[in-house]
Amino acid sequence: MAAQELSMDLPVIDLDVFLAGPAGSEAVIAECKKAADALITYGALVLHDSRVLKEDNETFLDLMEDYFNQPQEELKKDERPELHYQIGVTLENTEKPKCAADEPCLRIIEALEPSERPLDITAHSPDPKCRFFWKMNDIPPYETQFPAFNAANVVPQAEHIKKRWPTTMEQWGTSMKNAVADLADMVSLGLGLPVDFFRNAGRYGPHLLAPTASDLVKYGKKDTILAGFHSDLNFLTIHGRSRYPGLNIWARNTGKRIPVRIPPGNNLLVQAGKQLEHITGGLIKAGFHEVVVNEQTLATIEARKTAFPDRPLIRISSTFFWHLSSDYDLVPISTLLEKARQLRAEKIQAGKGDGDEVTYEPMKVGQLVRNELKHIALMA
Repeated sequence: MAAQELSMDLPVIDLDVFLAGPAGSEAVIAECKKAADALITYGALVLHDSRVLKEDNETFLDLMEDYFNQPQEELKKDERPELHYQIGVTLENTEKPKCAADEPCLRIIEALEPSERPLDITAHSPDPKCRFFWKMNDIPPYETQFPAFNAANVVPQAEHIKKRWPTTMEQWGTSMKNAVADLADMVSLGLGLPVDFFRNAGRYGPHLLAPTASDLVKYGKKDTILAGFHSDLNFLTIHGRSRYPGLNIWARNTGKRIPVRIPPGNNLLVQAGKQLEHITGGLIKAGFHEVVVNEQTLATIEARKTAFPDRPLIRISSTFFWHLSSDYDLVPISTLLEKARQLRAEKIQAGKGDGDEVTYEPMKVGQLVRNELKHIALMA
């Protein structure tokens, strides 16, 4: 399908079809292939899961707004830089977008039509966003080579936060984790792998509920970059609905900026990350995205000032990072690597770019994470 013929609306994958089964039915196999094809084509998809409740997301967003509305000195108590910020809070102006200085990434931006490029990040560093990492993982029954990625959680101590924190984090985090792990099963089947291939590889992954906060009082001017153009280092990223627009993604085969609109109902956004790119040999590419203040963000700010005058003006991204296990040997699957090479050759023959050719060297997942954390200034 030619790039101009591709829809600018992300495919909607119905997880309910998969969960209803039976596993080998025509309907299930078709939906799984649709999921895999969506990630190959777009690097992203919309996931429908009836189990995910809007009320749980709203409760989570309220708690996060209250947490990040605390004074900076209170938030700083929850920082753990010695653990590469992989638990607890990361304060604003700490994390750098990798693409601000990464040559292959800058070439991807240059290859886009000027009208489709992200906001200029070359002079933007670091991001004016805060983040909190809450682990949602099973402790490995073996001695991991990467203990910093498997440390115990931090619980904020302010009483009005602390009493709500564990229950709210676990409830919303479990909903997101279940949805994305079940999608991993669908993608396995859709790629011709055993249904539990990716689930087993991620059984002891350091999964993270990872709300990201942007203060729209301080950073609410149009064209402010809240999170610069980048891709994620994990396997799959899943998002609940944010209260404020501003997330743009770039589909691999369109070269077009797509403002994300999650349809109403029990729907979530899912994006491919670097670990999925590596294990598929580039058949699925990690999806690029940015978060910016645009006209729609400004309109929403004004609307919420009127409707909720007592609520903090903080943009929360309701995000969960699903990882493969840190000690897992990350090696491209040979059948998928061959398909990736064929896809790249077809794109080049058709006169379309696909970024620099990448060699996906065998390594532990934890090593890939370390490499990426150094790029974004979270690890020395």
